[in-house]
Amino acid sequence: MLDNTGMSNQQPIIGMIAGNGILPILVARGARTAGYKVCCVGLSKQYRPELPEECDTFKKVGLARIGSWVKQLKKWHVEDAIMVGGVGKQVMHDPLRLFRIMPDTKGLLLWYKTLRHDRRDATVLSAIADELHRSGVTLIDSTTHIQEHLAGHNTLGSVQPSERQQNDIAFGWPLLTQTAGLHIGQSMAVREGDVIAVEAIEGTASLIQRAGELCKKKGWTLIKTAADDHDMRADVPSIGVETIQQCAAAGCGCIAVGTGRVILLDAPEVIDAANNANISLVGVAN
Repeated sequence: MLDNTGMSNQQPIIGMIAGNGILPILVARGARTAGYKVCCVGLSKQYRPELPEECDTFKKVGLARIGSWVKQLKKWHVEDAIMVGGVGKQVMHDPLRLFRIMPDTKGLLLWYKTLRHDRRDATVLSAIADELHRSGVTLIDSTTHIQEHLAGHNTLGSVQPSERQQNDIAFGWPLLTQTAGLHIGQSMAVREGDVIAVEAIEGTASLIQRAGELCKKKGWTLIKTAADDHDMRADVPSIGVETIQQCAAAGCGCIAVGTGRVILLDAPEVIDAANNANISLVGVAN
């Protein structure tokens, strides 16, 4: 039996609000494997061009046109949704952002009530989740259908960390959990008891480049995790094959990630890339 969207009303539906990167694709595949119809609104100029093919229904929407998100999700009878994939931080801090992203009425109200004074990820997520909830759509944990891609525990590949790298992890991890808890950043570069670089708004890729430039000797360690109070409904920290390649080029010899708190963007490929680059990949329990 079909409803007016042409979809079986016997099959569970999951909505998705998709930003950039491969993560929305992994989520769509995981949800469909679990038997869900994936109904996705893709944020304009953010989502990958191959994403629509991974979904059962798809609609491009404006980045800040939240009313359009809600209207489309309700049209598909979505009750639970996942918001996944990033939006460039530069967009949120662009002084001409209101003209570039063209918000609708809901987007403008959200901006002037909350986000013009506080654009932290947690604040943005909470405001959007509240707006969706008022419309009958509940945001759920974005990792629900990609559990196999969450970082495991201990050495994840075939390259064992050296004693020096283990010491760097032990030294840096308490510092990282503090900075992550203060919502400063989710990554840090360390070497032989020195903090080489700390991530802030620039993102992990820029941190890696900066650490490679600052650290004249090779073999530094990248550590990355989420804060204890991190909201897993969106913006879960992640590393991918590109991260491994960047680390290898910048002289990083070890990557330590939070167990169950960091997504490996296609875990088998990430682990293979780390092995091939002779980089130790380690999962650390917070």
